[in-house]
Amino acid sequence: MDSALYAFVEDFRGEGVDKVLDRVSAYGVRGVTIAATSHQARDVTPHGSSRLTFRRDGVHFVPPEDVFAGVRLAPPVQEGAEEEPVAEIRRACAGRGLKLHARAVFLHNTTVGLANLDVTVQNCFGDRGSPADLCPSHPDVRAYAVALARAVARQGADSVVAESLHFGAFAHGYHHERCFVALGPMDAFLFGLCFCGHCMRRAADLGVNADVAREEGARIVSGVLDGDPPAQGEVTRAALTAYAGPEVVAYARARSESVTSLVGEVSSAVTAEGSMLTFMDATGAWKGYADGLPPAGLAAHDAWQLGVDLVALGDLVPSFAVPAYARDAARVADDVAAYQRSVGKDRELRAVLRPGLPDTDSEDRLAAKVRAARAAGAQAVDFYAYGLAPFDVLNRIPAALR
Repeated sequence: MDSALYAFVEDFRGEGVDKVLDRVSAYGVRGVTIAATSHQARDVTPHGSSRLTFRRDGVHFVPPEDVFAGVRLAPPVQEGAEEEPVAEIRRACAGRGLKLHARAVFLHNTTVGLANLDVTVQNCFGDRGSPADLCPSHPDVRAYAVALARAVARQGADSVVAESLHFGAFAHGYHHERCFVALGPMDAFLFGLCFCGHCMRRAADLGVNADVAREEGARIVSGVLDGDPPAQGEVTRAALTAYAGPEVVAYARARSESVTSLVGEVSSAVTAEGSMLTFMDATGAWKGYADGLPPAGLAAHDAWQLGVDLVALGDLVPSFAVPAYARDAARVADDVAAYQRSVGKDRELRAVLRPGLPDTDSEDRLAAKVRAARAAGAQAVDFYAYGLAPFDVLNRIPAALR
């Protein structure tokens, strides 16, 4: 089956392009998914030239001038971008018969958000307190996303893997998050909903009373902040209706129109540049990120919480990346199968697995999850990520693919 190994430009810069690709080829994967754009992070990089790597927001190439002409927002440019590392890696991959996929981070950008707070999400109290999350309803953000998609696709990759092309989650809006109030999952969800003017108008156009939704969200969250007991249990539409009322649920569901239409524009832009869009829904990543033990709700069923309508996107996008961050092979199979039922059997599904901690403790467990993903309908299994995993963990990949 098809497969790729996620990697960062810093991996190639620190260890050398040929050396990294020699290892990649030996693992038996058929391609590399390179981070053509990055978001801020501090990563432990066990075999890098630096054992602790700080990543910045921005693109690893010089943005084409014509693409961003007339667009208000522009991506920061990474140090060394003028050396065109993505193009160098693409040529080296082609020489080895490896595919190159370009991963692009779209709406999670602290640098752009801090410089342009008006394009970030706005909560039910009117706060612009999540500068890393650009709002997909804002016209300037939408123009930026389409331009960024064209710029990344123009790097000549076989596909563009779209990360964070949807609303964000409350718990990941900035760095050094602090909350000493016992918010339940539904309280945090309400706290993270965007009520900016653009989101409110889009919801109203769909027949939703956005003012009531905002008022109810603010009332409930205020109560918990003032000492009311937090809501218990997972976020489901039924539970949220009982807790916050039908107008809040209608408002949350209306957000999918912003995401669906934007993804459609981005997909068309990527296709026009001669590439293909792979949409990555972050739901499966955040559900199991910390410990590989995601709560009961399947990622495909909870994607609506980020404004993702998988059924609608199945008509617009040819390929989907499914982060299956779970220890249990059966859970991986359930998540992949649920995505296939949502997007349709004629769409490519690429299961994304972590070959090491916290999800995977052995070669056998990784192999079991690869088999489970394939049996559930995945056409490809990708591994995350070269620079973050020790070599003894990466060495599990060949046997798993066999």
